[in-house]
Amino acid sequence: MSKTFTKYGKEISMAVKAGGPDPNSNARLRAVLQNAKADNMPKVNIDNAIKKASNKDDKAYEELVYECKGPKGVGIIIECATDNPTRTVANLRTIFNRNHGELAKSGSLDYLFDHKSVFTISAEGTNIDDLELELIDFGLEEIEKDENEIIITTAFSGFGMMQKALEDRKLNIINSEFQRIPNLTIEVNKEEAELVNTLLEKIEDDEDVQAVFHNMKL
Repeated sequence: MSKTFTKYGKEISMAVKAGGPDPNSNARLRAVLQNAKADNMPKVNIDNAIKKASNKDDKAYEELVYECKGPKGVGIIIECATDNPTRTVANLRTIFNRNHGELAKSGSLDYLFDHKSVFTISAEGTNIDDLELELIDFGLEEIEKDENEIIITTAFSGFGMMQKALEDRKLNIINSEFQRIPNLTIEVNKEEAELVNTLLEKIEDDEDVQAVFHNMKL
C-alpha cells in the first residue's frame, strides 16, 4: 500500500507540474486523482502531494521507459518516474544481471506492444450496446463488460477525447490508465514462467518503477 501511495504521489507531482494544481482544468491530474481515490489513498495524502508539487522548489520527476529481454526472450517494458536517471538505470541493470534479464536497446521491443488508453467504468444503469454506439465517434476501439464494470479501450492519443466523452455523460470512471497490450506473445513453460515472474517482481519492487508490462504467455 505504501508503494502504491508513493506511485500516486509521483503521478500527482508530474501532473501538477505539467498542467497546474486544479483538476477541473487539468485532465491528467483529474485522472490520477480518480485512480488514487479508487485505491483508497487518503485525502490528506492527496492534498499534501498537490501542495508539495505546487511548490516551485519541489523536485521534478523525469518519465523514462526502459526495455528488457527476460528469460526465453520475453519482452518487458518498464515505465519509471525518477529524479535520478543514473541511479534508476544502474539499479535496473543490477536487477537484470541477477535475474536472467538483459537491458535492450530503446525501441527494440516497443513493436511487441500496442500502447492504449483503457477506462474502467461502473456498469450500473448503463446499457453497453447503447454506450458502444455513442462512443464510436469518440475513438472507441473495444468495449466489454466484466461483472459490474465496463472496460473501454481507445488509442493512446485518444485519452483526452474519451475521458471528456465519459465525463460529459456523467459516467462513474473507476480507473483510467495507459496500458501496453502485447500483440505478440511468447509461450513459456512453468519453470520459465517462474524465472520471468521473479524478474518481474524484482523490477516492480524498485522505487522508481511505476508500471511494468510483458508479453509472456503460459
